[in-house]
Amino acid sequence: MTAEEIYSQLYERMLAEQEKYREWLLTQSPEEVLNHCYEYAMREDILMVFESSEIDEKHARVLLEKGVTLADIYDDFIDLETDHMQDIRDTIGDRADKIIREAEKGGR
Repeated sequence: MTAEEIYSQLYERMLAEQEKYREWLLTQSPEEVLNHCYEYAMREDILMVFESSEIDEKHARVLLEKGVTLADIYDDFIDLETDHMQDIRDTIGDRADKIIREAEKGGR
């Protein structure tokens, strides 16, 4: 199987899984949908990586051969320690600094 075929099959399988998840989500109450919105968004981001073939061919091959699901990848991802909250704090600080700089320029 060529690399392109591997990437394509893996992406198509993950896409079908995400579409099934989306269909299920749309049958849920608004409150339940809100409970799953982060998961949905992260699964979409994972899917984008598969769509753009941004993973090593060897990795793609083993994921395809072993039947690893999008849910499996999400479960691994959600267990990671990320800098998400620090990124938010940094963004808030950057925005405030920008406002301060603009105010200082205008006050001169």
